[in-house]
Amino acid sequence: MVTRTISASALGFALIAVTPFTAAAQQPGAGAYAAPALSYAETADLVIASPIVLDATIASAVRIKGAEAANVPPGFMRFYIEADVGALIRGPGAIPPRVGYVLDAPVGPGGRAPKYRKARVLLFARPVPGDPTQIQLTGPDSQRAFDPELDSLTRRISRELVSPDAPPVVTGVGNAFHVAGSLPGEGETQVFLTTQDNRPVSLNILRRPGEEPRWAVALSEIVDDSAGPPQRDTLLWYRLACALPRALPARSTQALEPADAAIAQQDYRFVLQQLGPCRRAPTNAY
Repeated sequence: MVTRTISASALGFALIAVTPFTAAAQQPGAGAYAAPALSYAETADLVIASPIVLDATIASAVRIKGAEAANVPPGFMRFYIEADVGALIRGPGAIPPRVGYVLDAPVGPGGRAPKYRKARVLLFARPVPGDPTQIQLTGPDSQRAFDPELDSLTRRISRELVSPDAPPVVTGVGNAFHVAGSLPGEGETQVFLTTQDNRPVSLNILRRPGEEPRWAVALSEIVDDSAGPPQRDTLLWYRLACALPRALPARSTQALEPADAAIAQQDYRFVLQQLGPCRRAPTNAY
């Protein structure tokens, strides 16, 4: 039996800021439903939103009742979880060996409480100010059952984010230009993107008669002729596929002749088709 008293700071902070969380972290066979696998985009959403990412094992789960659970949605139960940290995957510094947090979990079959003890989980969280032993989950799927593939992808994205050559956050589309070539159907389109830190990023599309268009992304003022499209399921792909609007804004081509503007729009759509969809469920969008 768990006898530890739940700290006021953990409950107080959680009741102010917590949102409902799924029971995705339960281990198969422990009365849990299987959470769908996360796409690269969904995993990147979680990692980027979470200053702390932990590989942990749940030591105890105490159900919270009464006034502290008054705002729990119908069909959910509130728990105070304590978990032993196995590894700090992402974080600003040291983390205590055991952390606590509040979890709202759906009721199991037959109205039974879900089982969590000894479950290995990946936690996507933020710190609780003033209490290093407490964390707050950052989204509805921020407690996940440990899975080697998800663990590997989470670690890869965490490394990509802190890499010296990490691509900037794309915030929109700037001006677009098109220059026709000397032959019919030949030309080059350049689309400049806006970024959070004002670093230069551009899309460059080259058309030659009888050939499939070629495109590349440039991360500097100089366009590298040897550069190409980003590899799918990388941070650069994510920055583009999940941030670019579905069409060029009218202001991006207002300086172009109508024919050139139409080609620029066509080339931009070609880039979006080549990138493919940013697959994310609505509950994972931050």
